[in-house]
Amino acid sequence: MDNKNALRAGAVAAGTTLMMLLMTSPALAVTPDDGDDPGAGISVAETVGLYVLLPIVLFLVIAGLVMVGDKSRKQQG
Repeated sequence: MDNKNALRAGAVAAGTTLMMLLMTSPALAVTPDDGDDPGAGISVAETVGLYVLLPIVLFLVIAGLVMVGDKSRKQQG
């Protein structure tokens, strides 16, 4: 009985995914809209720095500040 429910759930999920894919329209990103003024593109190094390295550095800075704040609170007690 449990296998039957799992099969049914899989069929519903697959059907829903298929219908969503069939009913969505293409993004039409090739056709520019009125008023579009795209700037110059960025290089691969700039992209990696902006979307990979910068978030890691921000995470480490925030984590470091939290640890420093936590240690100072322990020393007071």
